[in-house]
Amino acid sequence: MTPDQLKALVRTIPDFPKPGILSRDITTLIGDGPGFAACVAMLAVQAAAAGAQAIAGMEARGFIFGAAVAARLTLPFVPVRKPGKLPVPVLAIDYALEYGTDTLEVDPGAIAAGQRVVIIDDLIATGGTALAAAQLLRQAGGVVEHALFVIDLPDLGGANRLRAAGLTVEALLDFPGH
Repeated sequence: MTPDQLKALVRTIPDFPKPGILSRDITTLIGDGPGFAACVAMLAVQAAAAGAQAIAGMEARGFIFGAAVAARLTLPFVPVRKPGKLPVPVLAIDYALEYGTDTLEVDPGAIAAGQRVVIIDDLIATGGTALAAAQLLRQAGGVVEHALFVIDLPDLGGANRLRAAGLTVEALLDFPGH
């Protein structure tokens, strides 16, 4: 499947979550078996080329793609969770959102010191969550140099924000606008 064929599987929903926003909904992509498989295969090629020794994905949609890529490459998957979801002492980081703050947590025992961790998520918009995840995974001892996404919204500048923080960023698809 080509990137253009994958792009055709992404549903656009106008005015969600608020007027003027075009939401890029990946549920139609993951609901298409061949499309989802092709997407995971493409991300796996990129993760392998980046030298991944583990894959990290942010809750929740990063779990879908990250876990599938980790399984395909037979690598460990590191879930980057929302607060209060892990039953062990965690490392946590607070980060800014457009209208407030949020927190991410990780089990520090899930990453070996010096392990090359590649971040995978469904979409990069402003980059706040991915940047916080990279900082948290580095704090846990991981070497985080690559972030992979299914969709980039380049007009929101997130990929450039991650590049400025020293990450190599790749996305399978891009959509203009918000």
